[in-house]
Amino acid sequence: MEPAVTLKPEVPPAPTSSSTTSPCITTPVILKPKTAVMEAVEDIVYGSVAGVVGKYIEYPFDTVKVRLQSQPDHLPLRYTGPLDCFRQALRSDGLLGLYRGISAPLVGAALENSSLFFWERIGRDLTYGFGLASHDKPLSLQTLWLTGGFAGAMTSFILTPVELVKCKIQVPDTGGKAAAPLKPIPVIRDIFRHQGISGFWHGQLGTLIREAGGCAAWFGSKETTTKLFRQWNESRATSPQHLEQIRAQDALPLWQQAVAGASAGMAYNFLFFPADTVKSRMQTTPIGEVGPKKTFMGETAALWKQAGLKGFYRGCGITVLRSVPSSAFIFMVFDGLKKYLPMQ
Repeated sequence: MEPAVTLKPEVPPAPTSSSTTSPCITTPVILKPKTAVMEAVEDIVYGSVAGVVGKYIEYPFDTVKVRLQSQPDHLPLRYTGPLDCFRQALRSDGLLGLYRGISAPLVGAALENSSLFFWERIGRDLTYGFGLASHDKPLSLQTLWLTGGFAGAMTSFILTPVELVKCKIQVPDTGGKAAAPLKPIPVIRDIFRHQGISGFWHGQLGTLIREAGGCAAWFGSKETTTKLFRQWNESRATSPQHLEQIRAQDALPLWQQAVAGASAGMAYNFLFFPADTVKSRMQTTPIGEVGPKKTFMGETAALWKQAGLKGFYRGCGITVLRSVPSSAFIFMVFDGLKKYLPMQ
């Protein structure tokens, strides 16, 4: 890509006895395009900030979701629904109990979102590099769904260990007795002692399915909704000049950005929720449990036998609900930081 060139007027010299006027001389000033390294740094830093903001919004709902998903199949249900789970959690642990174990998920949210935005951009670069798309035209919606799925698949390998620790803390195995809240470091130590390094990727298949499919929907839904809003805005133009002004705008109005982000969150959480349910059941098993190791297919069969299809959607409503503000803020924070605080 050729660097942009602008013309900057040069201050004329002071008049001398032999010259009383001086023409305005223009010299080119090179505006360097943003390098790939700086784009990567922006994706990582601003994605991390956006992820932390989103996690503080959604975490209490996530705690309730995991507790609903992980109810044992050989005992009566502990909670009748999300509101009952909220009430019991507040009664036993207070409001701070809903934020139990948030330190690991904050790290995970920063890693997840920075990784997602980073790998999504890499996915776009690969489509150009392999000649699947042209730089002269915007990427098609189908391509954006594919790059989102690629980003999710790559991110799943980072996310599984973090979610494993988070689930162990959110649903501690206390035998029904009161116990002090678990801390991330002791949990990490116990996992390594009983299962080794590979133990941190227990539930990887569920995370891979959820992230690859869910992130295809996350990025794809956001871009689809954004495109629909742009078409709608252009259809409301009152004159050719007004239409040009609308097309020249880099970003949608704030409320439209929020709706696009919210639609992304709902699509991500609803479409592949059953895979997340199975993953949560696998990751909340007691550390060092005697017996055969739980597998994705084995847990799927056990849950189907216990509760049928509805068992795979325990906590789905509250999860989709929490994703509306969380995902909206993630995209608004990320896009806003890149627009108003560019690093180059």
